[in-house]
Amino acid sequence: MSKLVVLNLGKGDLYKGFPDVTVQLGLTNDHRAMQFRGSLPAAPEITQLYRNWQILYSALYRYYGWSVRLEIEETDVTNFSELEFHDLCQQLSSKINTWLNSEQFRKIDQKLRTQLNPNEEICFMIATSDNLLRRIPWHLWDFFDDYPKAEVALSSLEPQRPNQIYTKENKVKMLAIFGNSKGIDISQDKRFLEKLSAPAKISFLVEPQRKELSNELWGKGWNILFFAGHSYSQETGVLQINQTTTITLDKLKHGLKKAIESGLRLAIFNSCDGLGLAEALEDLHIPQVIVMREPVPDLVAQEFLKHFLTEFSSGQSLYSALREARKRLEGIEDKYPCATWLPVICQNPLSAPMTWHLHRKMITTKSVFAILLASLLVTTLVMGVRYWGYLQTSELQAFDHFMQLRSQLVTEKPDERILIITIDEADIQYQKNQGMQMQWSLSDQALAQLLEKLNKYQPRTIGLDIYRDGIVDPKYPNLATRYQQDNRLFFVCKVATTDDDGDSDGIPPPDGVPRERLSFSDFVTDDEVIVRRQLLHLTPPPKYPCTTEYAFSLQLALHYLDKEGKTSTVTKEGYLQIGDVVFEQLNGHSSGYQKVDASGYQILLNYRSLSSVEKIAEQVSLRDVLDDKIPSESIKLLKDRIVLIGLSDPTNTNDYWKTPFSSNSNPKQNKTLGVIVQAQMLSQILSAVLDHRPLLWWWSGWMETLWVWGWSLVGGITAWCYLKPLHLGLAVVVTLLTLFGLCFGIFILAGWVPLIPSALALLATQVTVISWFRRSHLGKRKQLNFDHD
Repeated sequence: MSKLVVLNLGKGDLYKGFPDVTVQLGLTNDHRAMQFRGSLPAAPEITQLYRNWQILYSALYRYYGWSVRLEIEETDVTNFSELEFHDLCQQLSSKINTWLNSEQFRKIDQKLRTQLNPNEEICFMIATSDNLLRRIPWHLWDFFDDYPKAEVALSSLEPQRPNQIYTKENKVKMLAIFGNSKGIDISQDKRFLEKLSAPAKISFLVEPQRKELSNELWGKGWNILFFAGHSYSQETGVLQINQTTTITLDKLKHGLKKAIESGLRLAIFNSCDGLGLAEALEDLHIPQVIVMREPVPDLVAQEFLKHFLTEFSSGQSLYSALREARKRLEGIEDKYPCATWLPVICQNPLSAPMTWHLHRKMITTKSVFAILLASLLVTTLVMGVRYWGYLQTSELQAFDHFMQLRSQLVTEKPDERILIITIDEADIQYQKNQGMQMQWSLSDQALAQLLEKLNKYQPRTIGLDIYRDGIVDPKYPNLATRYQQDNRLFFVCKVATTDDDGDSDGIPPPDGVPRERLSFSDFVTDDEVIVRRQLLHLTPPPKYPCTTEYAFSLQLALHYLDKEGKTSTVTKEGYLQIGDVVFEQLNGHSSGYQKVDASGYQILLNYRSLSSVEKIAEQVSLRDVLDDKIPSESIKLLKDRIVLIGLSDPTNTNDYWKTPFSSNSNPKQNKTLGVIVQAQMLSQILSAVLDHRPLLWWWSGWMETLWVWGWSLVGGITAWCYLKPLHLGLAVVVTLLTLFGLCFGIFILAGWVPLIPSALALLATQVTVISWFRRSHLGKRKQLNFDHD
């Protein structure tokens, strides 16, 4: 960030001296400034020396026949010596340094040197209305040898803040005017502009008429006004816009004023004697003007423009670009003496220097540090809040939305390895009408008949998802025998809990069933009783009747897969492996689950993507099986398959559960039968092992943190790149949609990556960076509010 020094010389002149000299020092985007006061003595010798220098300089370019961008007038000088001109330059330099090193001014000089760093960029403005003081070569002061990154600028005594509406376009808009070129070559200037590599939109006017030029100034939103051709300064600046038309800038006053209001920030007059032009534009409060102090040879103007445009358009600051271009002219001073004296910038101190990249801001070390720091702090905060579980509800809701959206876009087939036999109110009434003795929803007589019927169809595995605690009715000894001997038949019990829900002791298994064919039917649920996890194994309390360690779905799957040659093992990490598929265990901090009770062996439940969760498998009713009314295609499904038997009537069971597909707006679809959820869990295991259907996976904590940090950085960068609220708003929408699309795309591939934390980090970083940007650029909006009273 550059320093700004304003040396206000007040109302004095070189004949009377300057009794009230003020120096103000601050940053170019900071309205606060240090102030020093002093004085400067009279120095009338400088006036005479400079007049003599002008006369000899004029004689010099006539003697060598330089092509200058000025109509040449005759002078009385006939005897010319280069040595005399060189000595005069030395005398002028010496007198300027003697004057600025005077006792009255030494206090200011010392304070400046105390506050300034030779390695920092310094914008050194000379505020004066005296025409001669604006012309003298201030850069010859020894101060600028000690501060090589300082550059002189001129300023009016009473600047006013321009009333501007800055363009939000990415490209710089330049109006390039090529006036009368008689006796000079301005075609090189045009080539330099046409070959610019930086983004720019340039409109060329070649020897325009006054009306054409005026029309272009109105309402086009120009950022830079460029002129090449003949010009000069008398009482005011004069341009030769074509070979027949000479015009002063006051004739274009309203058009120029409109252009400045619409965003014109810099005027470049690569022509002769332009201080009068600069003064006219200063009266209109333009932010910056670059002119030549005196008549300029063609080659000097071309070299300056080439180097200035190269530096400025590549991202250098305006002052750095001008300083480098001016110093580069030193290489041709053997042929064009004092070429480095000519270019000067006239600056409104209440406006920040223009940059070429108006709205695609330069990424500085400070801005990079700010974005990195903001993103790190925000990521740390978001991940900390997430770690303590405050985002779990919203992340689980996002999980549900992904499940629902996936089922609409990706459709899987029902699992043909499973058939579900349901028992509803009509089946219960059917049993009663048959005179069966009802103790549960499924009588012993109906169960015995059902198993007998199923035996003909040769299913591989049978799972009874109905609690049947107690002994079998002695009237059905074959049923008791099946309990003991049929290795295909699996039963459920309920593990005891410590909750005060009326079932704290659990529900015991039926008598006579071996332990290896018993399993628990318990689910683990989240808030609002939604089943998103699958419990495979637990260690039950030993003093209660249900002491089985394995889940119903796992027992059925292992039995079925055993005949497929797929056996289970435990990996060295302690994970369950069936065949070549590892079932990664959830812990207390797994993706969206944070500070969750992960006791037992839990995995995420990857529901089958169906139009309805109930369509996981073919379903037939109990009465249809008992009456041999099963459709022929269903009979085929029974052979060598898994048969699940469960209740489907809400009046006879509380085995109903919410799933990610439950809709609060549609009560009929709000809950799903327990046997359907068991079928989903069973299908997940079978499909993973036999079909290589992916299980849901998630990243480690470090990977998730890097992911969230990455989106936090994206938020900071978008906030830095887009200033206009509409553009920033669109960028936010596009970025969030991209984040959602990526997270959902990964979810389709069975990956659950952080969406909510990433979105929060992105938005929070944007707010943080915008707040920092506004504070750090408050000075650019207010500029420097110097006291010129």
